[in-house]
Amino acid sequence: MIESGGAAVRSLARALADRDADPVLLFVEGTAGLGKSHLLHGLAALPEAAEAARVWWRCGGDGGPWAREEPWREPALLLVDDVHRADEDELRRLRRVLEALGPGCAAAVAHRPEELRLPGLPLGAPAMAHPYRLTVLTERLAPWDEERVRRAAEEVLGDASTDEAARALYERTGGVPRAVVDLLALLRERRPAFAGTAAEVAAAGFPARSAELVLSRTCALAPAHRPLVWAAAVLDAPAARDDLIAVAGLGTAPGNEALLRALECAALTEAAEGRYGFAVPVVAEAVRETVPGPVRQDLHRRAAAALSRSQPVAWAAVAGHHRAAGEDRKWLRAVEKAAESAAASGRYQQAITLLEGTLATPGLPPWARARLAPLLARNAVTGLRSDQTVEVLAQIVRDADLPPAVRGELRLDLGLMLCNQMGRFTDGWQVLEVAADELREVRSPLAARAMAALVMPYWPGASLDVHRRWLAKAAAAADDSGDEAMRTAVLANHVGLAMSGADPDAWELVARLPVQSTDPASARQAARGLCNAADSAVWLGFYGRVDGLLAEGRELAARSGAPYTEHSASGTRLLHAWWTGRWAGLARRCEEFVAATADMPFIASDAYVVRGLLALAQGDWGEARSWLSQRGTFGTENLPVPLGATAAGAVVRLLLARQEVAAAADRARAAWAVVADKGVWPWAAELAPWAVEALARAGDTAGAHTMVREFARGLGDGCAPAARAALTWSRAVLAEAEAPAEERPGALSAAADAHREAAAAFAELPRPYSRALAAEGAARCVLAADTLTAKGAEDGAGGGDRAAEPVASAVAELESCAQVFADLGAVWDATRARALLRTRQPARRGRPPGRPSHTDQLSPREAEVAQLASSGLTNREIAATLHLSPRTVEQHIAGAMRKTGALSRRDLAHRLEPDGPS
Repeated sequence: MIESGGAAVRSLARALADRDADPVLLFVEGTAGLGKSHLLHGLAALPEAAEAARVWWRCGGDGGPWAREEPWREPALLLVDDVHRADEDELRRLRRVLEALGPGCAAAVAHRPEELRLPGLPLGAPAMAHPYRLTVLTERLAPWDEERVRRAAEEVLGDASTDEAARALYERTGGVPRAVVDLLALLRERRPAFAGTAAEVAAAGFPARSAELVLSRTCALAPAHRPLVWAAAVLDAPAARDDLIAVAGLGTAPGNEALLRALECAALTEAAEGRYGFAVPVVAEAVRETVPGPVRQDLHRRAAAALSRSQPVAWAAVAGHHRAAGEDRKWLRAVEKAAESAAASGRYQQAITLLEGTLATPGLPPWARARLAPLLARNAVTGLRSDQTVEVLAQIVRDADLPPAVRGELRLDLGLMLCNQMGRFTDGWQVLEVAADELREVRSPLAARAMAALVMPYWPGASLDVHRRWLAKAAAAADDSGDEAMRTAVLANHVGLAMSGADPDAWELVARLPVQSTDPASARQAARGLCNAADSAVWLGFYGRVDGLLAEGRELAARSGAPYTEHSASGTRLLHAWWTGRWAGLARRCEEFVAATADMPFIASDAYVVRGLLALAQGDWGEARSWLSQRGTFGTENLPVPLGATAAGAVVRLLLARQEVAAAADRARAAWAVVADKGVWPWAAELAPWAVEALARAGDTAGAHTMVREFARGLGDGCAPAARAALTWSRAVLAEAEAPAEERPGALSAAADAHREAAAAFAELPRPYSRALAAEGAARCVLAADTLTAKGAEDGAGGGDRAAEPVASAVAELESCAQVFADLGAVWDATRARALLRTRQPARRGRPPGRPSHTDQLSPREAEVAQLASSGLTNREIAATLHLSPRTVEQHIAGAMRKTGALSRRDLAHRLEPDGPS
């Protein structure tokens, strides 16, 4: 297959296809490794060449046709390779052969332009006497682009190929096909198996053929000229002439001469205008290995000096050259400058990687650790976490030689990382307490920052009163420090604390955040405060304010350089979308967020929970449990309290649906204790209704009543609309659970009224899914009350008259709920609501007597059962959802599989119409 088949190749093919066509001479031009020989073989395999005599001629060796005096009378394809190797005698013979090409004949002549004896004249001099009808064309081969390298990697590595690996492969090979293929062969045989990282590509070494070629060309240079090639290898990137000459240690005139000779023999190439390097960048490693150690150190020393004079200074590269030159003090100073430069431009991960590697160096002097470790910590806290950073900092804080102020600062940053970015709250809390004490006398602004961190109430463990005491200490310490950024940090956390507790003054605190500050440190803290407020607004139910707070907070975070704050805001967006019913594409967004933060899963904990809630509503209960448990990435006991309560509420609901009532009650009590210990009662909103139902169904009505009372007392007069609606719903759930024991329709009617009140509160927020669940509860109570009344009348117990209007209204409400569930994509909920509807809906008018025929398509009931079965529900779970017997469910599944041709229950998912948010 000829990928380079342009117009020139098509012209050659056309000449071979017609015995009377004018002959064609095609020059195939390309530097070493671009695939010239591959192209010649492709030409030989052209369908148009099937009837032609194919004549191969490799120059510089034996073989090749002798000169012909007469043109070929029969169609022929002459394939000439390595013309740059031909001597004068062979070139003369070749010119005579080409001059003898006749109609229906073609020739392809391949050469390396960099190795021609006479540049631009592949057939040498004198020029060939071209026949009258001969067409002469040129096909210039070029390196592959990144996309073509990616395709080659996929062909060789299969699923192990990644965009990251393809990009590294392209950068190291320059897209030269031969080098790409050779390097892929090394990666394919790698043990352990290639995992698709750029680091593995870098560790694979260099392709032997490319290295041998450049080394042979370097050796062909005069000894006085070789240092210029060595300089290019040390710089390891295309460089300007003056830089190469300076690093080589040559004067201007000798340096120019050396560069010309290096280009002439193709040891170097002009990679871009005025910049010179290797055609295959990775071979710089091979060249460096041949340079004697003392000479190599001198080259690195001069490289550091040359790069230090450029603007802007590439400090990371300068640091590497200083280290290779043995200049340790200069190396460490350059590392510091490189990290500061990277952080200033928002490249925190680059700074973190550089500092981690440096601090892990054995024998690093104490002064360097004292300077570089705080820089690493600040970058890690502001940016995104690294497990290695935590390990490095944990080791450094144990260094007795560190100054107390430095140790305290490191301990502060370590505590923040443990809490905010890794979810290790218990460890992080202890570290922060020690840091606050260490810094109190030596660095009061940082002491205030440690105390401010202990103000945030999201972590399990400490009670609300403990956080309030730390707030008082932090505010006093910040005021004493006179540091504006520290005052803003305390204010940002005060916002989070006040809003979490539904303090009516919280919005005034939000308004005090210095969002217009020109100080980047203050701006970052203000951005964090805005995003804290947005997150709290989601939990409280102020959904109309969330978008504005997030937009302003994210913009300020991006402008001031705070990627961790930007990521946390992304999680808040997912929660907001879940509660406000914007489910379209939400599952995909959650999964993309999880994938993007795969090495720091705690940051994506919101996404895990939202994805689990979606799976529960869709009826995919196995996936729901997996996502709600964070897929094993870290312990769910370390989730922030509101998120942990939400996940626990979903798990309790799932256990109830599976009729595992005792387990549901146990889970509810454990989760309730965490919220009660914390004392931030608005966070009980997503747990309370399900916890109350679990205890009531388990027979612990006293415990359920206690939960409701604690929830109401804890909320007090706080402004928490979502929690108020959840409290009303919890009372409705408890009333519904107790009504059967009273055997009074009036008790169920009262429960229905409470459900309607909750539905109205949720509608006002708005929370369409919660509103539909509460409305479904109201309809369920009305229908149950009607059934109880009918039973009483049949038993002669004075059940009273049955009112048709409430039942009709309940049926209509239930139909509306089913439609809302379906529109959202809540398959399980929609199916459950429709199953309840069928117990009351009359037969539709106009249908002929008898059962409807569904010979070739699924019946409505079969479709519902198949949908739930394909989601992973067991027959018993489907039966409980649809009020059927397990035997009936089994029959419906068998019918659905027969009609759809499904091979298994899971295969039903591929045979049914897609449903639900993606």
